[in-house]
Amino acid sequence: MIIDRTHRPWILMSAGVFVFTGIAYSWYAAGSPAGPRGGSAAGLMFGIAGYALMLFAGLLGARKKVPTWRLGRAQTWMRGHLWLGLLSFPLILFHAGFAWRGPLTAVLMLLLVIVIVSGIFGAALQHFLPRIMTMQVPMETIFEEIPHVRAQLREEADQLVASVGEMEAEHEDKARFGEIYRTRIRPFLEHPPAEMFRSIRGAVSPELYGVLDDLESICEEQRQLNRQTRLYHWLHAWLLVHVPLSIALLVLGGVHAIAALRY
Repeated sequence: MIIDRTHRPWILMSAGVFVFTGIAYSWYAAGSPAGPRGGSAAGLMFGIAGYALMLFAGLLGARKKVPTWRLGRAQTWMRGHLWLGLLSFPLILFHAGFAWRGPLTAVLMLLLVIVIVSGIFGAALQHFLPRIMTMQVPMETIFEEIPHVRAQLREEADQLVASVGEMEAEHEDKARFGEIYRTRIRPFLEHPPAEMFRSIRGAVSPELYGVLDDLESICEEQRQLNRQTRLYHWLHAWLLVHVPLSIALLVLGGVHAIAALRY
């Protein structure tokens, strides 16, 4: 998700709500001799608003699981998830009065901080990594197709080397080339060093340079596939922290709300 001008209305709206609620909290805290409390009327309003925004952000997962649901555009949900989820943080702080009373409250605040930080980290990755991928991986392919493309490249390289037997070159040169391919190029086809071909070029006859150039192109594409795989894992690994902790936060937040209202 690229953070561009389409996010401006969400940013302005979230900033406006933050300023308004910040002023309201300051007025409420100044008028509370015993200090702001989550169980007060104002504290409950902040808590309900913050938890509602957290629930909205959590619904993005359900929206992704059922893309056929016509509940607005996916991009709109993503923007709302980012900015309203971020806005929930100060509202929950206002609800708690910047104090963690009890172990459950402390756990909830820790989870909230981790979820918010991991969400910001993920948003930054989604903003910058696609651009890096475009620059570093000009031969980008569909991620799920990478194993298939790799197999095709290895097969193409094997066929190129097999065609050397039909070329007009000395038998010793062909044998030396085949040995170099088996011992140096084929094992490193998954992650070949860029300088490898410079040293190989001086070990074979000029008649085989054309095949060597094709093999170098194949290896370069393999390098780009490896780079794309690493960037893709970075792009999604943060979800392993963000998603399960978000679910835990919503569940424990619901338990906290029920317990607070009941007792």
